[in-house]
Order: sequence, then structure tokens, then C-alpha cells
Amino acid sequence: MGLVDFILSLAGVLIWLSWRSIRFDPLVMATAATLVGTLRRAEPHRRPGWHLLAGLAALLVLRAVLYHLIGTEADWTPKLNLYFVVLTFRSDLLPPVMLFSLLSFARILIICYFWLLILVIINRRSAEPNPVLKMLRLHLGGVANWPWLMQLLLPLLLVTVVWLALHPLLLHLEIAGRMRSSVHLAEQGVLIGIALYFSLQYLLPPLLLLHLVANHVYLGSSPIWDFISATAHNVLAPLRRLPLRIATFDFAPLVGVILILFLLHWLPNLIVGRMAASHVTLWPPQ
Repeated sequence: MGLVDFILSLAGVLIWLSWRSIRFDPLVMATAATLVGTLRRAEPHRRPGWHLLAGLAALLVLRAVLYHLIGTEADWTPKLNLYFVVLTFRSDLLPPVMLFSLLSFARILIICYFWLLILVIINRRSAEPNPVLKMLRLHLGGVANWPWLMQLLLPLLLVTVVWLALHPLLLHLEIAGRMRSSVHLAEQGVLIGIALYFSLQYLLPPLLLLHLVANHVYLGSSPIWDFISATAHNVLAPLRRLPLRIATFDFAPLVGVILILFLLHWLPNLIVGRMAASHVTLWPPQ
């Protein structure tokens, strides 16, 4: 069921991005004042995107009902893994499982936009952005033009605010416990925000490995491959002075993958594991 929930959440994110992309379509947004504005699509005119939002809402509601109906029978407890804490929801009651459906989707959506933001930050010095980077900037809106430090800190602040706003509802549904102080609650939000940065272990290594393959196997010319190559070069910039090339083979992508996994996966898990063995926790007590 956990895999099914992830797939459905991913489908929901794709629906959301499709809805957002409608406003970038020149044939939808064009006016008659321009040459493009005189063009019209062949299909009947509809209010753009309403069916996508309706489909997304139906997906979130129907899967919550499904979890409610079969969760107990399948001996499955909905859980939301936030790295430092795992929230558990009762599947025998509809309100908690409905909230789980919404938060599970929101978690994947936040990670998706965080990845888009990181890719824009990495490629911020591109003089002539390719179509892929232009599309990422369009999805981010005005945030894409912010200073990179503000962009980097925005997810941390946003997640903390969301946690502070969401906690009363979690407390009412007995999903989270009452906190000793607002400071402890804010500390929890900061930790959840920090965990968001650890998700880059699932984004950057695959990009570097794809770049490694593209360097040695001709895969054709495409804006996607150009974007992957430019992103990988920017990520690997700190390693340029190291002698990592032997003959025609460049080991920099492999070294980059190892460093990223060490910093974002092995090291955090080691620290958390050592603290747990010593009966110490970073998570502020209730």
C-alpha cells in the first residue's frame, strides 16, 4: 500500500504540473493583438485546466476512501515519513486518513518544487538558459529571480511555517502530541525542513550518472541532455582542479555521487544512529 500511495501521489503531482503548464501555452494565453493570438486550437473551447484540478481533487478523495475501506482489512497503517519523525494515521476513521491523503500528496509536491528550485539555483549563471531551464523558471514564477541565498532558505522557512500551522489539526486528531512550548514546535519544523535537503540524494546522483553515460555514449542532441550536462558541470565545479581524468575517462561524476551520498545519506544516518544508540534524539520532546 505504501508503494501504491507513492505512485498515486506522483500521479497527483503530474496532474498539478500539467495544470500549471497550461498558462505557459502560447495558444492558450495569447491575445488577438499578436500574430500567435490569431491562432486557435481545433478542439472545442473549455475553461483551461478545470478538469485537471477536478481530477486531482477526485484522486485525493477517492484514494482516502479506498484507504479507509481496505486499510484495516489489509492490516495497513498510513504513515508519513518526515525523516526525523514518522506521523501515524488511523485508517479506521475517515478524517485522519483524508488528512493523510492530502499530506502525502503535499509532501511529494513540496519535494518536487524544492528540486525545481535547486536545479534553478545550480544553473543560475547560465547566460542563455535552454528550454528545460526556462520551463523550470516558469513553474517557480517570481521566486526564480530571487537571490540564490533567499531561494535556498525559502524551503526551510516554508516547511517550518506549514508545520506550525498544521500542528493544531494534528493535535486535534491525536496524530501529534501537545508541545511544551512554541519554541520546541518551531524546532520540530526546522528539523523537518532540514530533512527536505536530504532528498537531493535522489536527484543529483542520477543526474551525474546520466552525465557520465552521455559523455561516453552518443545519445543524440536534445535540450534535456544539454540541461543534464550543464547541471552536472555546475555541480562538479568544486572538483575541476582535482586530477580525476585518466585517459579519456572522467571519474569526477563518480566522485561527485560518492560525496553527495556521503553528505546527504550515510553521514546523517550515522549521526542519527549513534544518537539513538546513546538514547539521545534531535527531535524536541513533547
